Amino acid sequence: MLAVALICGPTLFVSCGKADNPVTTPVEKEYFTLWNQCEALTALKAYVEDVTNPNSPNYIMEEDRIATFDMDGTFVGELYPTYFEYLLLEYRALDDESYKDKAPDDVREAAQDIRDFVREGKKLPDHFDMKHAQAAAKAYAGMTLAEFSAYVKAFAARQANGFSGMTYGQAIFKPMLQVFEYLQAKGFTFYVVSGSDRFICRALVEPLGIAPNRVIGMDVKLRSTSQGTEAGVNYTMGREEDLVRTDELIIKNLKTNKVLQISQEIGKVPVLSFGNSGGDCAMHNYCLSNPLYKSAAFMLIADDEERDHANREKALKLGAQWVEAGYHVISMHDDFKTIYGFGIEKTEFQF
Repeated sequence: MLAVALICGPTLFVSCGKADNPVTTPVEKEYFTLWNQCEALTALKAYVEDVTNPNSPNYIMEEDRIATFDMDGTFVGELYPTYFEYLLLEYRALDDESYKDKAPDDVREAAQDIRDFVREGKKLPDHFDMKHAQAAAKAYAGMTLAEFSAYVKAFAARQANGFSGMTYGQAIFKPMLQVFEYLQAKGFTFYVVSGSDRFICRALVEPLGIAPNRVIGMDVKLRSTSQGTEAGVNYTMGREEDLVRTDELIIKNLKTNKVLQISQEIGKVPVLSFGNSGGDCAMHNYCLSNPLYKSAAFMLIADDEERDHANREKALKLGAQWVEAGYHVISMHDDFKTIYGFGIEKTEFQF
């Protein structure tokens, strides 16, 4: 009798023999429909299949299958034309009618640095990551966590500058979402480990189904609404109180700080790490130094000047550097069939 293929949901079954006594063989779902065949994808699948095979000497127990992902430029669009949190601060200090006249001078100055970078191509000052972090802590101080989340989501709903048919919140690399799905199906737990504000990250990844406790980022101190200057160890929060942001920066989650936060919050060394910049190298190296398990690290390079705002020459140089460092390289230009989804088009920036 001829074999008959029956598609049932995501699983393909092949039926042979009598109809009342079928033999079924499941065929695994194809997770990477938005990818071209490439070295990075081959390496990822080979690695995962190896460490999830109980008969492999490299088998990793499910509770130790930890993967960490940077956010900006790794699965959230970065070059439109800069980080989401930078654009948010620029808007807050220079355009938000409810705040701009109250913005402290240093907050306004940091926002102007971003605007000059975005609109005129001026170089950002040295160590701007810390200048921005300090300014951002001040800019949103006094907001409850719910108010801040709503503020972030409202800005994310705006049309993304430099693209048609996409908001800032929709600026997600669709092929990377398939990596999340694949790893989850294979028993991995993944965390977002970003240099951006933890609560900005939470608001942006919530629509992707990523739980808040899977997000690590830049942090500011929080207080309850009636706590004032009293130390938390001496103050008992009431039921009617809420949590508000303060202007005190705790940590900018970059480079080795990412490793420190992973150790403190996850408590295990990752076996997989994904990033896109030098700020992720410490996290990758921590992963690759895992003393118990085989591990792997991946760097995404923004080398697609046709579908995204990118510098291909610079990206290719970085790609060669990442290969030399022992990381697998994901090329947006070569490896992705689409970046933000079919129908999204790159346009000129409008100011």
